[in-house]
Amino acid sequence: MKHNKTTFATFSARCLVIAASAMALPVAAQGYPTKPIRILVPFAPGGVGDLTARAVTQKMSVSLGQQIIVDNRPSAGGIVASEIVAKAEPDGYTILLLNNLHAVSPSLFKSLPYDPLKDYAPVSTLGAFSLVLMTSPDSPMRSVKELIAMAKASPGKLNVGTINIGATQHLAAELFKSMAGLDFVTVPFTSTAAVVSALRGNSVQAAVEVLAPVIGQIKAGALRAIAVTAPARVAGLPDVPTVMESGVPEYQVIAWNGIGTPAKTPRAVIDRLNKAMHAALDSPDVRQRFQELGVEPRPSTPEAFRQFLTAEIAKWQAVTEKAKIPKQ
Repeated sequence: MKHNKTTFATFSARCLVIAASAMALPVAAQGYPTKPIRILVPFAPGGVGDLTARAVTQKMSVSLGQQIIVDNRPSAGGIVASEIVAKAEPDGYTILLLNNLHAVSPSLFKSLPYDPLKDYAPVSTLGAFSLVLMTSPDSPMRSVKELIAMAKASPGKLNVGTINIGATQHLAAELFKSMAGLDFVTVPFTSTAAVVSALRGNSVQAAVEVLAPVIGQIKAGALRAIAVTAPARVAGLPDVPTVMESGVPEYQVIAWNGIGTPAKTPRAVIDRLNKAMHAALDSPDVRQRFQELGVEPRPSTPEAFRQFLTAEIAKWQAVTEKAKIPKQ
């Protein structure tokens, strides 16, 4: 009997420890956040990714009652910011602006200092923004069909400008080449300004770029948009068709971003961030700012974000393999 009593007492004590541990998580999360939060942004200040992150986190700061500090860490493939967050404490005080780079990097680098899926807990997608296929205003190519016809008439002669090899813009051009069955030269540049200059100088005859930095020039008539890469037309350019509408069914590319935390972050903390993010994306001033930037608000559940990220990694893996882009 004595042995049984001792065993029961030990078992009861263990149960109390387990119960206390289970209760500690929600109690800690209920007080979250109690200090400023840092978001790592893998871009320099001023770009569309940085600006959307700032618009949302400023609004989130109000509902969370704590400042969210933007820490810009631009690097190839977004690796620096991603590694910092992967190795941070999973307490909700270090978060990451996940984006296309996070999905593309596994295809471009021989090794990464983190696992793009296992080392992060997705919170929510934030926004989506279209890319645009464009020509110069005096180009004879006024539509995707005309571009395809010209490319097929002179295989290997058409030059299409994008920014850096491995960037979403570059891969979007390679995907277009593959799906439309074309033979053209994809020419990479270091900046949007260089792409636009080459297009105006006719050293490239078409270009693919994120819409946000060029929409002003398109509206002013300095560039001609012949199609957007999103699955639906863009509110800011309602007369510009999609690539899908223009004769390349199934083709769609969107640039996107979202927020993630280190793996093993408590679910209650993730839910708190998710709720604050949804509220921020619902606010009229954030929606207005997104419209100015050509960005569509895209709130989601953590589960939906993980599924989306998994699909994006697989999609760009296939594109880079087909384009024979060597890993760095």
